[in-house]
Amino acid sequence: MAGSEQSEAQEELLFIFENGDKYTNPTEVKMSQFILPCHANHRGELSVGQLLKWMDTIACLSAERHANRPCVTASMDDIDFEYTLRVGQVVNIKAKVNRAFTTSLEVGINIICEDPLSGKQWKVCNAFATFVAKGEGPGKVQLKPIVPRTPEEKIEYSIAVERRRMRLLHLETIKDLVSSSTIQKEPDFEESQHVVPAEKTRVETVELVLPTHANHQSNTFGGQIMAWMESAATISASFEVGVCAEAYHQEGWERKTHINSAFMTFVVLDKDGQLSTFPCVKPEPGDGERRYREASARKKIRLDRKYIISCKQTEVPLSVPWDLSNQVYLSYNNISALKTLAAKQNWVLSCTRKKAKLFTLEEDQLIFFKAEMTVSVNIKQVFLLLSDMSRRHEWDTHYQKFKLIQKVDEDDVIYHVISPSVNKAGNFQDFVLLASRRVPCADGDPYLIALRSVSLPAAPPTEGLDRGEISCAGFKLCQKGEACTNIAYYIQATPQVLPYLTRDITGLSSDVCKIVEACNEFLEQNKDTVHPLGSVTLGGT
Repeated sequence: MAGSEQSEAQEELLFIFENGDKYTNPTEVKMSQFILPCHANHRGELSVGQLLKWMDTIACLSAERHANRPCVTASMDDIDFEYTLRVGQVVNIKAKVNRAFTTSLEVGINIICEDPLSGKQWKVCNAFATFVAKGEGPGKVQLKPIVPRTPEEKIEYSIAVERRRMRLLHLETIKDLVSSSTIQKEPDFEESQHVVPAEKTRVETVELVLPTHANHQSNTFGGQIMAWMESAATISASFEVGVCAEAYHQEGWERKTHINSAFMTFVVLDKDGQLSTFPCVKPEPGDGERRYREASARKKIRLDRKYIISCKQTEVPLSVPWDLSNQVYLSYNNISALKTLAAKQNWVLSCTRKKAKLFTLEEDQLIFFKAEMTVSVNIKQVFLLLSDMSRRHEWDTHYQKFKLIQKVDEDDVIYHVISPSVNKAGNFQDFVLLASRRVPCADGDPYLIALRSVSLPAAPPTEGLDRGEISCAGFKLCQKGEACTNIAYYIQATPQVLPYLTRDITGLSSDVCKIVEACNEFLEQNKDTVHPLGSVTLGGT
């Protein structure tokens, strides 16, 4: 890299605080690679295996900068490559540690492609890898915590907890889907004209580990293994390909160790660049049928995840259908949307009324509201009281009637609420809301209660009621001493919600402040009551 280019790249790493101090994330690593013919496949496109090697290498370096010891790849989350990259283009990869847990850490990876002739740049993908540090003995290494400094780092730090939760629940979600009737139903292969027996797609490769395949720890690193797996999967390619890597020891071929498993999805383009249709694959009996159903479950999860997380809220309905395949991602999106909203800057104080303060924020043709107050009630008691939506009508006039529809698990509940009409002539409104709550993962993290609209067959629109939608709302609770709690209530206004918040145009919704005051009174009156949810563990995860 030339001197001027290196200086420019270094400036990109700097964050200027309000006091003028410059900050560079100590774990951030950047890499730029020219795509040469040796990196490409027979179509002149960058091999995904090569890209995975680069991603793993830079992520490992970022992890080791934080851990100050050798790190190994534990897993890599699902990756969606949005574009193919070709010879002559430049790949810019950036990695940094988002959060360190007790013995593992998450590294965020961002990939941008660049055309050096035109100067155009475009996003290829974002990825998240989990690493663990290697100690001298067999025990796990305790990692020091990350201290986020910039607004972006604080958001990623906070949401990393939710991504970790998704990883832990992923296998359970697959099992639930495989056992469900929607996934068990298989097509009639006898009637299909284009059927390929699964056994004909089987590919086995053997790679001799050479010094060129080793990393700085003298081990075959995760990126190299992923590259070998991608190569074998490309030969087999039948939409979703399951790949398993195993190692044989030199002293005895009978000693076999499982290294890694992955599932890769392929598409085929015709000469015009359009998607081509794959022939059906008939699974082998027994385990083959099980793998076939699991692949169907993973496909449903991929599509639901892309619909929920990848799309912009203005491009899809707010009330996403809830079912087994997307419950984890809806819960993730519910919490992460609230955390992102809470992290926004430049809130403007609109009104103050006794203990309550109301702030507003206009951004991208949207309006956000934040109401804040401090109550003299223990934070765990506040969390329990506000988590119980059946009592919200006691302090919130917008929640006139409440009905529990479905308890998803201990932390996620779907309920139906009816709100009074904004004006005397209008219909009452109803909402079907997913309430997701989270206790702190570590000291300093807030308690959260997030709300968003979902749709369920069990709660169709009702005649005489106007169905409303909420894209993001909820509480963020922070401890202020032993018996004090700071409460911040956030809501992203939608056309159905906005009239409730702006009836008093001059005071910019002083009505919200009145509700917050009623909430404060409700909490004070019930600060010592034994709550029905009191048996729920609140000590962190």
